Amino acid sequence: MSNKGADSAQLLDSGGPFESVLPGFAPREEQLQLAAAIEKAITSGGTLVAEAGTGIGKTLSYLVPVLKGSERTIISTGTKTLQDQLYFRDLPLVKKALGSTLKTALLKGRGNYLCLYRMEQARKDGRLPSRESITELEALRQWAPTSPDGDLSVSSVMAEDSELWSMVTSTADNCLGSDCPDFEACFVARARREAQDADVVVVNHHLLFADMAIKHSGFGEVLPGASVFIVDEAHQAPETASQFFSSSLSTRQISDLCRDLLAEAAETSGGMAVVRDEVAHCRQVIKEFQLACHDNLEDRGTWDDMLNRSEVRDALQSLDLAVGGLKPVVEPMQGASRGMDACVQRLAEIQAHFDHLDKPVPDTEVRWFERRGQGVSIHTTPLDISNLFSSFCEQIDAAWVFTSATLSVNGGFDHFVRQLGLQDADTLNLDSPFDYDNHALMWLPGDLPEPREQSFVPELLKQVLPVLKASKGRAFMLFTSHRALRQAAELLKGTIDHPLFVQGEMPRSMLLEAFRESGDGILLGSASFWGGVDVMGEALSLVIIDKLPFAPPNDPVMVARSNQLRQHGGNPFMELFLPQAVIALKQGAGRLIRDVNDRGVLVICDRRLTTKGYGSVFLESLPPMQQTLERDRVVEFFENESTGN
Repeated sequence: MSNKGADSAQLLDSGGPFESVLPGFAPREEQLQLAAAIEKAITSGGTLVAEAGTGIGKTLSYLVPVLKGSERTIISTGTKTLQDQLYFRDLPLVKKALGSTLKTALLKGRGNYLCLYRMEQARKDGRLPSRESITELEALRQWAPTSPDGDLSVSSVMAEDSELWSMVTSTADNCLGSDCPDFEACFVARARREAQDADVVVVNHHLLFADMAIKHSGFGEVLPGASVFIVDEAHQAPETASQFFSSSLSTRQISDLCRDLLAEAAETSGGMAVVRDEVAHCRQVIKEFQLACHDNLEDRGTWDDMLNRSEVRDALQSLDLAVGGLKPVVEPMQGASRGMDACVQRLAEIQAHFDHLDKPVPDTEVRWFERRGQGVSIHTTPLDISNLFSSFCEQIDAAWVFTSATLSVNGGFDHFVRQLGLQDADTLNLDSPFDYDNHALMWLPGDLPEPREQSFVPELLKQVLPVLKASKGRAFMLFTSHRALRQAAELLKGTIDHPLFVQGEMPRSMLLEAFRESGDGILLGSASFWGGVDVMGEALSLVIIDKLPFAPPNDPVMVARSNQLRQHGGNPFMELFLPQAVIALKQGAGRLIRDVNDRGVLVICDRRLTTKGYGSVFLESLPPMQQTLERDRVVEFFENESTGN
């Protein structure tokens, strides 16, 4: 069949070009429907929200209409891993099948690219955080001239959690832009130039929404103007968008400014003597504020929680004054260097954050804090981003496609479209083509304690141990909290004859690879393993979920949004907490069946599925698999697998 003039569904049907480039390719009715709907949205400039169940092949469904067309397109996906997979594997395959000559580009956030200027500054400064950093810095200097793109996220020269990372990458705050002496060789600038020249640009949600937040009229700050936006893994979009329409003030920002002020002052005659004392004082006050927060606050909380503790409130006031004290010693040095000018600008922005925090909290936002390690951040988050997002969409004359395997709740899209203000969008719900009814079983243990009871995790393990043995490992155990995960890991060690892979013991990608290679491992993971993780075949045949993934009732943003909903006559549980938990559970359950030949058991250890009225909303939102309350049936399922029945 000739590709010329064929519509997208025809190209993905029998006799199309994919039969020759994809071994085992077979047309799927759901994939044809999705491709046709996406092509219609692109052609009409409309908005489509589409749930595409696992196995439909949504990537081909949007790449074919994009690459057979001529519209400039931005494709955004949930993670950098998926971004790389899309760009290096899927795009070349579809281009080859269609004979497409469109130019493509990959663009990530600036924190992924080596900054040549800051690398050299780190070398000159010499005050590196550890011996490992010295070795890594030398490896980076050797690697930089050989790298085509400076992408640290796919290199092996520096660990993911390296203390050196922030010292050799730039932020929007400290980048010198075209004033940088290394601008011509800059990896970020080069990646952005390539994106400006491309027909199809692959980004991730963090970059997409960061760009939207920076540019208040159209796209163009980082991303090229486009006529089509494809948002894959769109279930993550509302939360990511909310993050980037927020503003934050952190001890890390202030610490980094102090460090860079000293580095720039050292390059200026007499500069160090001018700034040394005030910077040292500011650094000391940062430590005192962090200590006050550590001693008096939880990991997350509201702005009122912070202000109600006099020790924290006083320490925050002292930090505000210490930052203000930098201004009179730094401003006279403006013009001494490009880097110093950037520091002056950053100082002004931090002071503006403090000024904003001095004002009463408007009804449209919520202020909250979080502690990570020693660091403290204060966030200002809009309660509702739907108007912000929909107004951006209106300003840009473009088609929008939002797709994911998990967007609907009990078949409806109300929750998702309400969050992003997409009430006028066309919607499409396509079930997975996989045979869940014959290949999957759901076990709902009925005699477990309530999840909030202390005995819950030990009793859960007592129930599932025989099943873990029957499945010969090959299991994911997904937890809604790190505390439960750690407790389960301690209790399982020494009680089971299968290798345990516990989140946090090694980087996520290495943990997954080790699990796959083991063939009989048990992986214990929390939030980051509920979605975006693909283990096909027999290596994963059992997924155990400890409890329904409701957001914590004291989450400061959820509390504020609940109050706002209640004031307008809404029901926070039904309109906010329940839909979010359903989508999260669908993500976790989706780890089980990833291929047409996969079979396995899903275990959900939360009795509320059968004792609460809302349990039916969860069950009816999951794929249509057989259910059982009997553990013996699960053991029999795995025995039948080993005998071939």
